[in-house]
Amino acid sequence: MFEQLQKLESRYQELEQLLASPEMISDRERSKRVAKELSGLKEPVSLFREYKKFCIEFAELEAVLKEKHDKDFFELAKKELQDLEFKKRELEEKIKVSLEEEDTDEGRDVIVEVRQGTGGDEAGLFAANLYRMYTMYAAKKGWVVESMTVSTNEAGGFKEVSFSVKGKDAYKRLRFESGVHRVQRVPETEAQGRIHTSTASVAVLVEPEEIDLVIEPKDLRIDTYRSSGPGGQHMQKTDSAVRITHIPTGLAVACQDERSQLKNKLKAMRILRAKLLDKKREEEIKKLSQARKSQIGTGDRSEKIRTYNFPDRRITDHRINFTTHRLETVLEGDLDELSDALIKAAKEKRNEAVSG
Repeated sequence: MFEQLQKLESRYQELEQLLASPEMISDRERSKRVAKELSGLKEPVSLFREYKKFCIEFAELEAVLKEKHDKDFFELAKKELQDLEFKKRELEEKIKVSLEEEDTDEGRDVIVEVRQGTGGDEAGLFAANLYRMYTMYAAKKGWVVESMTVSTNEAGGFKEVSFSVKGKDAYKRLRFESGVHRVQRVPETEAQGRIHTSTASVAVLVEPEEIDLVIEPKDLRIDTYRSSGPGGQHMQKTDSAVRITHIPTGLAVACQDERSQLKNKLKAMRILRAKLLDKKREEEIKKLSQARKSQIGTGDRSEKIRTYNFPDRRITDHRINFTTHRLETVLEGDLDELSDALIKAAKEKRNEAVSG
């Protein structure tokens, strides 16, 4: 818990300096975002600073009690130590409550990536089913979906598709979709009627803001090439497709869906920034054992999180042992039952981690 608090305090100091910097005067929108994040960190950081002061006082008083004193002084110091201990425990409880609040990313927009996994064309069709499920869910919630990249297979499914989702609670509702989704069903192309198992992977990335990370231009390699996708003669004759590689990490993103090279570059940069932020946060989480305890599942992209069983019309989320037999309605975009269960389980996990 205290490692987490130290990290929050460092971020708080960083934001204070940023808010006081000259460039913030001319950038009102960015200034608002920084002020909002700063406000969200104020309570736990203030409590943590107060707690550290109590710890110093407590240690000093303990040291005094080890020395030789008359009986009256000893009794007085002992009583003061008991009072400090009581107040210290009270502060610990307040800190726990402040850390139980919702994730600071709750109001953020996201970029969702869906990729076909094992199972050939059937896996690509399943990836298309998941894409449709998420976009229909977004429509029901009134969220705005923007297509980022699309790569189709011969069967009409997706090798890979990525899209941004903007709107209230988009991150809160979609964050637990990251991982491997498994489908068990009879493929349309299967003449024998045998049940096949295929997979698709989903990654939900927070859409970064400028204050989240800085990317140096010298760390990027930008290549342009001719698009291989649909788009008419114009796309075949110009180098409109863009691939951006972040040299220090080796992360690469390609975008070719727009007719304009500039638009492809902007979309590729958005995806790259999201992936770099995700990588940075994963590394931070690995350092914080307490944060790992509060995760639903391991958070690993290769973790099998959910099975969609068509013969039994059943969906099972393996991380929380939750099963629903509303397979058709879920695939039509009614994900609230699943997301509600995951949000509740995550809160319970977080409370256990903080208490532990």
